[in-house]
Amino acid sequence: MENNIPELFGSLVFSDKIMRDKLPHDMYKALRKTIDNNTHLELDVANAVAVAMKEWAVENGATHFTHWFQPMTGYTAEKHDSFICPVGGGEVIMEFSGKELVKGEPDASSFPSGGIRATFEARGYTAWDPTSPAFIKDKTLYIPTAFCSYSGEALDKKTPLLRSMDAISKEAVKILKLLGKEDVTNVLTTVGPEQEYFLIDKEDYKKRKDLIFTGRTLLGAPAPKGQEMDDHYFGNLRTRVADFMHDLDEELWKLGIPAKTKHNEVAPCQHELAPVFDTTNVAVDHNQLTMEVMKKVAERHGYMCLLHEKPFAGINGSGKHNNWSLTTNTGENLLNPGRTPAENTQFLIFLSAVIKAVDEYADLLRLSVASAGNDHRLGANEAPPAIISIFLGDELTGVIEAIEKDEYFGKVEKVKVDIGAKVLPHFMKDTTDRNRTSPFAFTGNKFEFRSLGSSVSIAGPNIMLNTSVAESLSEFYEKLKDVKPEDMDDAVHKLVKETIIKHKRVIFNGNGYAPEWVEEAEKRGLYNLKSTPDAMPAFIAEKNVKLFTKHNIYSETELHSRYEIRIENYTKTLHIEALTLKDMILKQFAPSVVAYTDDLTDSVLKKKQLGVEAGCDTQTDLIKKLSGYYDNMIKATAKLSEDTDKAESMELNIDQAKFYHDVVLADMEEIRKYADAAEPLLPEEYLPYPTYEQMLFYV
Repeated sequence: MENNIPELFGSLVFSDKIMRDKLPHDMYKALRKTIDNNTHLELDVANAVAVAMKEWAVENGATHFTHWFQPMTGYTAEKHDSFICPVGGGEVIMEFSGKELVKGEPDASSFPSGGIRATFEARGYTAWDPTSPAFIKDKTLYIPTAFCSYSGEALDKKTPLLRSMDAISKEAVKILKLLGKEDVTNVLTTVGPEQEYFLIDKEDYKKRKDLIFTGRTLLGAPAPKGQEMDDHYFGNLRTRVADFMHDLDEELWKLGIPAKTKHNEVAPCQHELAPVFDTTNVAVDHNQLTMEVMKKVAERHGYMCLLHEKPFAGINGSGKHNNWSLTTNTGENLLNPGRTPAENTQFLIFLSAVIKAVDEYADLLRLSVASAGNDHRLGANEAPPAIISIFLGDELTGVIEAIEKDEYFGKVEKVKVDIGAKVLPHFMKDTTDRNRTSPFAFTGNKFEFRSLGSSVSIAGPNIMLNTSVAESLSEFYEKLKDVKPEDMDDAVHKLVKETIIKHKRVIFNGNGYAPEWVEEAEKRGLYNLKSTPDAMPAFIAEKNVKLFTKHNIYSETELHSRYEIRIENYTKTLHIEALTLKDMILKQFAPSVVAYTDDLTDSVLKKKQLGVEAGCDTQTDLIKKLSGYYDNMIKATAKLSEDTDKAESMELNIDQAKFYHDVVLADMEEIRKYADAAEPLLPEEYLPYPTYEQMLFYV
């Protein structure tokens, strides 16, 4: 197998090597120019690519093609067309044109638009994105595309992402040219998204309405053991899980997804997969594919893959860490501090741009990771807090403090680590530790945005990050553009110093879980947007509308549409959860409690008829306790039903979202409190669905 991996990797991808082999030389050069320099694609080139792409796809067993796009549902979408074309006499040929490659016309009427178009205006367009390779899956050629309305507004996540990548590249190149880097023509943002997930038995999943309809358990008492022994993290892989991971790697490698690391995570049945970084656009496409392939491979192994941020209460939920950096077309990482970061002018200016961006647009970064699922996770002692701050570590913090005070900061000497046993090798200690409680941490030559939920498309967070940093660089350029080359170092030092003084409040190297940090953050004036409804208005805040429209990421219409869609998605999610919980209580759990209390009552009556008093008092106490839980649970369910109806009748706006969060969600927690207290009192044969113990420890 090991010798075949290079051959296996990307075998289902229309890669650069395939294009070189299949395309005429002049057409290949024209396509590379489009991809590398973001130039317009001519139709004759598209026709040549279409022919080559179709031939390659058919050779590899494909019978259909689809324009694969990412509407604002958070999922991917596809409509499959076959290559066949009737030629008369009952015969067909396999045909695919450049026109079919570059443009599709899916019905846009049933996708979220946030009021961009009326329901009766059904036409939408998909446009080929040549920067993300086509691939074959399930005998279909998948063509990554953007998705827009009939009038040209973006209806997807890819289009604004590509715009944000253009924006940060443009501003970064301008800064680099001021610093004498004339050979740099393009700057790419790169991302490596670590993906966490749970695996549970498919048969258990099918017995849980809450998992089926909402992705998380709405009821469930904790198992006797959770994650307190720390024995699952990085633990030995169970054979069945290892087999799943092996097959998953192979499927991802075929699609050109560089799956690199796999291991057990903290919670029981929780795992993680991490790929090698790639350009942001490709990384986004790959992560969407990864989540889809995870689910399919899991089912083949008798599992269900859970990607909800908090599928089980009381143990860690799942996120994904967005490892973000900047790389020039000449191969230079702009966030690499070098041996002496204090003397690295280029690094310091880009570091300062990120610090400024995160401080000024922390509300947007928080918004980008806000969802009904992630609200259950952020701020708990398992994920970064809702307060966005930056961790720099001791060395870089020392550097910027020295710059602020106009002091010299010398090179930090490497320290040798001696573990003490002679047989063990010595190694050099890193100049900074990691901070797992920080939402935005510098980790050597990149920033790790750790607040993302496990199910989210990474497009949104990277749009916000790219755009806010592009704005910082744009402002820096305006201050530096007229500086003479011989004065540039002094001007950059002054600019970096001013930036640090103004924005250092966002830097925090301590424990993000500590209650003292919440108080300290408030004193510093940092945002603490605790829930999704708190964060959503950031989309249409005046400063943010100005940011997005200035850099042509979103029009005002596109911004307001996404604001409406986010509200609608949030309220619908909680509405479905409320209805599911009500259904589980009234049709499953409450009848189980009644059945057991009835049987207990019959037992007590029979004992008393026989004159047996032993155990009667204990059973009677249990009946009373269960009856009390039942009564409170039914009353709370009635209130949930009433409040859900009230919420549903409200106008779709931020007030409705807040009502769902403050009232409906609180009702659900009240119901769960009584149900979860009653569950451990029921014998297993009375329980209507698999327990936490069965799902998490019997896999």
